[in-house]
Amino acid sequence: MSPSAAPGFDELFDPVFLERVNALTLRIAAAQKGGRLADQRTAARGQGSDFADFKPYVAGDDLRAIDWNIYRRLGKAFVRVFEERQDLPVYILLDVSHSMFVESPPRIGPAMRSVLALAAAALGQHDAVSLMTVGGDMGTAMRNVSGKGGIARVARALADQTAAGRTGLAAAVGKLATMRLRRGLVILVSDFFDDDGVDGVLEALETLPHRLLLVQMTRAWDADPTLLPDLDGDLVIEDGEHDGASVTVTPDLIERYRVAYRDFADSLDAFARRRGATLIRMDADADVLDQLMPMLAKGNVLP
Repeated sequence: MSPSAAPGFDELFDPVFLERVNALTLRIAAAQKGGRLADQRTAARGQGSDFADFKPYVAGDDLRAIDWNIYRRLGKAFVRVFEERQDLPVYILLDVSHSMFVESPPRIGPAMRSVLALAAAALGQHDAVSLMTVGGDMGTAMRNVSGKGGIARVARALADQTAAGRTGLAAAVGKLATMRLRRGLVILVSDFFDDDGVDGVLEALETLPHRLLLVQMTRAWDADPTLLPDLDGDLVIEDGEHDGASVTVTPDLIERYRVAYRDFADSLDAFARRRGATLIRMDADADVLDQLMPMLAKGNVLP
């Protein structure tokens, strides 16, 4: 089964699509201290415009921060402390294995548009975006891009991708866990079908010190294969990554598959709840932004 081509730059870099992205945000509860001044809330206190608290004045504090109204009332000097907002490192992992390219149309198209939307939201709030690809191995397509102008670089990096071997999510995530990166947000966009099984992928994700946003690319027939046309009798099933598997479709086989898929989906759900991750199931046949909006509209906060 030959893989399809990924969307081209002109198809991805669509002004109408990018205008709609303005309604998305990737706010998290508190970014790690130590980054550039930007839009994410942190536990840091210092520069900023958002009042956080008062503290007693000590030698060396900025005299301009003293609240003289309190001093007149209490005879004690207190200084105003402001919340320091910083950038959030956003590490996006896109599954570019063969299985993402083989359907008609392939899942890689909406997967790339999901990546572009999330990257645009991050760049719009002055966060730093890195794009990594996962196929047989993990590659780095783009590192530490910031600023709204960076969205064209993201679209270009996505358009350059081709199908890259078998799915190796567990190994790639494990490799990411060993990299000395500032703690931030990891976004993994994939169908989550992996040779190591979902348990291997989730064990690897558990080792990451970052916040997690999991975007699962799905189709209706993933859960119910009877929705596929001509699913009857003796067939050869191909996923673009392995030799075709000869099967005889029977009601018992379909029911066993449904049970296995429910277990697969339940494992993802349970992991997201336990880890405090955000899991978004994206229907590859529906509008990407219509599905992202409810969870990432302005004002919503990731765990």
